[in-house]
Amino acid sequence: MKFTLQAQDPGSKARAGIVSTAHGDIPTPIFMPVGTAGTVKAVRQTELKVDIQAKIILGNTYHLFLRPGTEILKQAGGLHSFIHWDGPILTDSGGYQVFSLAQTRKIKEEGVEFRSHIDGSKHFFTPEKAMDIQRHIGADIVMAFDECTPYPCEKKYARDSMHLTHRWLERCIRDMDSHDPLYGYEQTLFPIVQGSVYPDLRMESAEYIASTNQAGNAIGGLSVGEPAEMMYEMTELVCGILPEDKPRYLMGVGTPANILECIALGIDMFDCVMPTRNARNGMLFTEEGIINIKNKKWEDDFSQVDETITPFYSKAYLRHLFVCKEILGAQIASVHNLKFYLWLVAEARKHIRQGDFSFWKTQMVQKLTFRR
Repeated sequence: MKFTLQAQDPGSKARAGIVSTAHGDIPTPIFMPVGTAGTVKAVRQTELKVDIQAKIILGNTYHLFLRPGTEILKQAGGLHSFIHWDGPILTDSGGYQVFSLAQTRKIKEEGVEFRSHIDGSKHFFTPEKAMDIQRHIGADIVMAFDECTPYPCEKKYARDSMHLTHRWLERCIRDMDSHDPLYGYEQTLFPIVQGSVYPDLRMESAEYIASTNQAGNAIGGLSVGEPAEMMYEMTELVCGILPEDKPRYLMGVGTPANILECIALGIDMFDCVMPTRNARNGMLFTEEGIINIKNKKWEDDFSQVDETITPFYSKAYLRHLFVCKEILGAQIASVHNLKFYLWLVAEARKHIRQGDFSFWKTQMVQKLTFRR
């Protein structure tokens, strides 16, 4: 993997670049649609490629391990072949999902014991196991196995968890370095900065992560309930430490406004389930603000949902689909929201290159938070 920095905004730390992988180039800043179990919900791969113009998608180690399982993925030739996607893929190591199973997990030095949310079966993930699963998945970018701390949490817990994550990272790196990829192309490991919302811990973790000299770096443990300003503070702090010549990935973030604010702080890569999850509940993101398409006010509004993103359907028609609980409503809304997110980061790249990102961002954030 190679990262090429192309432009820097003069009024912020926003930058535009290219991440080159075996399955293609990824322009940054970029948003990655989340395909947790080998599918971006309600969206076909042709729509991802042609309509949404996604450059990279995300899969999840925990979910793909449970279903369909590593043996099926290996027989298929990896996730790319299994789902018929020829672009880059990034996989989350499963650490966040284990975090979400707080009632059924046991964290040890060796790894994490947990029960499946599907059938209650018991499993044990070690850093080496997480690397092996991701090797079978065949992702271009794989994430180190980490513990994601909740918010709020005691500082001692955050410190101990951070050090455990660092020790696990050492094992991930050794495992990656000692095995060849299964499908004949490079897989790149991203370590993850932790430390909760404690500045000194975040600095310590960022310095340690930077010292491992991996090809890219991620920031985890944010967007887990803390105030947005606290997330921005931690992000800015970490971006000031992580190397400028490597991509920075802020995991699980977020709203369109969050994304623009964090691009301004130096983040290059984002993922979040929000575009598709909110779409299935009738929430649409547009250039002029947020729409709850199920509201009665749109019942006889025959204007387009969004002239730039979705010019083919009226608000009245889309509301009708949701009222009737037609599957097509969720499909149209999901494609719309993902197209909007990809449009937004493309516009960000354009304005970074033009040198007026900061001015444009200020105007856009005001619009994006308005509820219509």
